Amino acid sequence: MTTRVKWVEDRIFVGTSGSGHGVVMEAKGPGEGSVGPSPMEMLLLGMGGCTTFDVVHILGRMRENVEDCEVEIDATRADEDPKVYTKIHAHFKVTGRGLKENKVKQAVEMSAEKYCSASIMLGETAEITHDFEVIELD
Repeated sequence: MTTRVKWVEDRIFVGTSGSGHGVVMEAKGPGEGSVGPSPMEMLLLGMGGCTTFDVVHILGRMRENVEDCEVEIDATRADEDPKVYTKIHAHFKVTGRGLKENKVKQAVEMSAEKYCSASIMLGETAEITHDFEVIELD
């Protein structure tokens, strides 16, 4: 896997993935406007994408009728350099018809403990917790 990040100007960078997709990032200071997420926000976005994919995929294999799935991630960073993430909480909202809560719980745990490379890697420096809610559609 390869990526490329090029400095554009000031604190703005463009990243290009090995598959050719691009993203604008900005290393902004507190209270500054921005044109894109910071590199540290990108880490959380990557974790969110990885774990949400896992949960949807696992529930699909369990034949659960998932209509929507999102994760809200709240993270805390260390005060001193390097300002690594020290706590990360992932809250999943899984929407569907007839979803079994025990299967949603199992899918979230399987992602966190076995499949999501991003969260397992971030778990080396951060305490990661998770919970979920099931939203039933009529």
